[in-house]
Amino acid sequence: MTTRTYLLALNDALRHEMERDPDVFILGEDVGQFGGCFGVTQGLFEQFGEARVKDTPITESAIIGAATGAAAAGLRPVCEIMFVDFIGVCLDQLFNQAAKMRYMFGGKAKIPMVLRAPQGAGIGAAAQHSQSLEAWFLHVPGLKVAMPATPADAKGLLISAIRDDNPVIFLEHKLLYGIEGEVPDEAVAIPFGQAVVRREGQDATIVATSKMVHTALEAAETLAADDIQVEVVDPRTISPLDMDTIIASVKKTHGLVIAHEAVKTGGVGAEIAAQVAERAFDYLDAPIVRIGAPFTPVPFSVPLEQAYIPSAATIVDAVRQLRS
Repeated sequence: MTTRTYLLALNDALRHEMERDPDVFILGEDVGQFGGCFGVTQGLFEQFGEARVKDTPITESAIIGAATGAAAAGLRPVCEIMFVDFIGVCLDQLFNQAAKMRYMFGGKAKIPMVLRAPQGAGIGAAAQHSQSLEAWFLHVPGLKVAMPATPADAKGLLISAIRDDNPVIFLEHKLLYGIEGEVPDEAVAIPFGQAVVRREGQDATIVATSKMVHTALEAAETLAADDIQVEVVDPRTISPLDMDTIIASVKKTHGLVIAHEAVKTGGVGAEIAAQVAERAFDYLDAPIVRIGAPFTPVPFSVPLEQAYIPSAATIVDAVRQLRS
C-alpha cells in the first residue's frame, strides 16, 4: 500500500491496464502531451505513444462515437469527456448506441468502453461546468455507473470498469482529485455493485455518494460528540446499486438520510428512498430524509455556490430531525 492522491490512483489504474492489455487505449481532448484537463493522464502519452493516447477534436459526439465503434470492434477505449456537463453533445452515441448494442445483437456484441468525466461544484466553474448528472445515466439500461469517493476505490473501480464488457460511466468529483489515501500498489479490482460501510453506527443510516461521503463522515463526527452514532454507507456504484447493504443498515438503525450533491429533484436519492420504502418500510421509525442541491443552476458567486452545496451541518440537522 502507498499513500496516493485520488488523481494519481486513477493514473495508476490506467497505467496498469494499458501495460496489461494492449487493446486498452485512451482518447479525449488534451489527454496526450498535456496530460488531461485535470492531469489524470499525465505521463501516459510519453510511455505509450500517440497510437494509444489520442488527442481528439473538440467534439464529444466524435469521442463517444469513435469509442463505441472501437469497443464493438474488440478494443477497450477509455474516453475522457472534459466536463460531464458536455455529455449532452453525445447522448445519441451513448444512450442509443453504446448502451443498447449488446442487447440488440442478442449478447453477441460487446461494448467494453469507459467514459470518464469530472463533475461536481466547488471550484467556481459556474452553471455549465459544475453539475452532477449521475441520475441521467442511472435511468438508461445498458450503462454501468461508478462514483468512487476514495483513492483506493478510484483505482480499484476504474480497473474493474476497464475490464468490463459493458459501457461504464465513471464519474470523478473535481474536489476529490487532491485527497490522499492508502492505495494498493498492485492492480486490485473492486467489483461493481458492492457498497461499503464507511462508519458503523446504530442510531441512523446515512447513504452518501462521491464527495458527499466525506461530508457525511464529517457530520458523523459532529453527531458522535453528542453520543449519536450514525452508520455511513457508500454505494460506490449506483448501477448496479447494492440495495442489500443499504436495507441491512436501515433494518439495524431504523432511520435513513440520503445525501448527494446533485439536485434533490429526481436524484439517485429518490430511487434509494423508493426501494427502501418498498422493502423495509416497517423498519423505519421516521420518514426518509433526502438531502440534495436546490433545483437551480449552480451559481458562479462563491457564497452562493457554497450555499448551493449540501453541508455537513445540513446532514447533522437531518439526523437530529429523524430522532426528534
